[in-house]
Amino acid sequence: MNLTEIGFVAGWRLVRALPRPVAAAAFTAGADRAHRRRGAGATRLRANLRRVVGPDLSEAELDELVRAGLRSYARYWMEAFRLPSLSREQVLATFRLDGAELLAADVAAGRGAVVALPHAGNWDLAGAWVVANGWPLSTVAERLKPEAVYQRFVAFREGLGMEILPTTGGHRPPLDVLTDRLNDGAVVPLLADRDLSARGVEVDFFGGRTRMPAGPALLALRTGAPLYVASMWYEPDAACASLEGPLPVPGHQDGTLDKRVRSLTQLIADGLAAGIARHPQDWHMLQRMWLD
Repeated sequence: MNLTEIGFVAGWRLVRALPRPVAAAAFTAGADRAHRRRGAGATRLRANLRRVVGPDLSEAELDELVRAGLRSYARYWMEAFRLPSLSREQVLATFRLDGAELLAADVAAGRGAVVALPHAGNWDLAGAWVVANGWPLSTVAERLKPEAVYQRFVAFREGLGMEILPTTGGHRPPLDVLTDRLNDGAVVPLLADRDLSARGVEVDFFGGRTRMPAGPALLALRTGAPLYVASMWYEPDAACASLEGPLPVPGHQDGTLDKRVRSLTQLIADGLAAGIARHPQDWHMLQRMWLD
C-alpha cells in the first residue's frame, strides 16, 4: 500500500469517526491553507474561474471566489469520506434535485436517462441519492493511478449501489454496456465538462475552445433516451442539483452522426456553462480546461 492509498484509507476511516462539525472545520482550514499557499491547483482554479466570471470582477473579488471554491472542493471530499456511513434516510435528506419527477418518469417508463454532469457540488452524493430512490444507476470512472486507488474508489461507489465501468480495460466497451443499461431503464450520469481522452468534441465554452466527451451525446443518439444537463451546487444544509432538458436531439435529417454528436455536445456545453455561471464557487475544476 503506497502513501496515496494510505491517505485515502485514513480519510475514509478517520473522517467518518469525527463529528461532522469537527471534520468540516478541519477541511475548511485545509482549504484556506491551500488558498494562502497559491499552489498549482489553486492557481489553475483561479485561471478557470476568471474565464467564467469575465474581466470585470476585481482581483480581490476573484480571490474571495477562489477561496470559496477551494472550501467547496474541501467540503466535497469531507462528505465523500463520510458518505458510506450515511443511512438511506440521511442520503435522501442531504441532497435535493429540482426535476426529480423527470427521472422518476423515465425510469418508470423503462427508457432510462442520460445526465451530463459538471465537476461541481457533490456528484457522489447525487449518485447515492438516485440509488436511494430505488433507481438503477450505471456510470464510468476514470482509471486513476495508482491502480489500487482506482480500485478503492470503485469499491466506494459500488458500495453505495452504483455500477461502475472502467473507461478502459473492461470486458466490453463502456458505451455498449451503457447502451444496454439505458435500454433496461437505468439512469446514466456522466461527468461531461472535461475530456480525458484527447479525442473529445471541440466546443465553445465561456468564449474559448475546449474538448468535451462525446459519450453523453452518442448514448442519447444511439438509444433515444432523454438527455439532461445538470447544474450542481451547495446550499448550507444540502448538496443541490437541477435538470435542464430533455435536450432536443438531432435526427438523421440533420446530418452525419459526427455532425449530430458535435451539435448536441455544444448544447451540453451551453447547459453546463449556464449552471456553472450561476454557481461558480462550486465548480471544482483544478485542471487545465481550455485549448489555448
